[in-house]
Amino acid sequence: MDNTYITLLRGINVGGKNKVIMSDLKKCLEELGFSEIVTYIASGNVIFESDKKPQEIKMLIEKLIPEKFKIDEELIKVLVLSRDQFQVIIDHKPEGFGDQPEKYHSDAIFLMDKSSDQVMHVFDPREGVDKIWPGNGVIYSQRLSALRTKSRLNKAIGTPEYKFMTIRSWNTVQKLMELLDQRM
Repeated sequence: MDNTYITLLRGINVGGKNKVIMSDLKKCLEELGFSEIVTYIASGNVIFESDKKPQEIKMLIEKLIPEKFKIDEELIKVLVLSRDQFQVIIDHKPEGFGDQPEKYHSDAIFLMDKSSDQVMHVFDPREGVDKIWPGNGVIYSQRLSALRTKSRLNKAIGTPEYKFMTIRSWNTVQKLMELLDQRM
């Protein structure tokens, strides 16, 4: 279905701040006219159907969240992707990325209004611990699990560019794709 979207919300339910209960979010999205709404875990992953264009969806949700929930709206950003756009991110992952979850922590760092060229400089991968690959609208990040406390991924968090990123584990990305596939 070409009117099915996956929406990633940045800045909600992080460390006990900006609390948004998914069932309440779902009700609010229904009020905006979205249908067949499914949320996945509390980190702001929503799949729904809409006849609206992605940019309009983004603006409606970014306006809705601070109106309906007690949150710091500076942190909130919304990324709206079609099923095809989401599939491309999975299809273009680096070779072997996410294939050894027992050995590596793998994350997709989704970019909002920035390209990978604009943000790559904030990453400082530690040799033997971190690997970073630029993608289209995404940065692929992998950390050796046994040495993850030595990872430099957190260095990116304090940068201005971080406001244009939202991170999902590769397991979450794969589960979201499964949920999208179930709709076909």
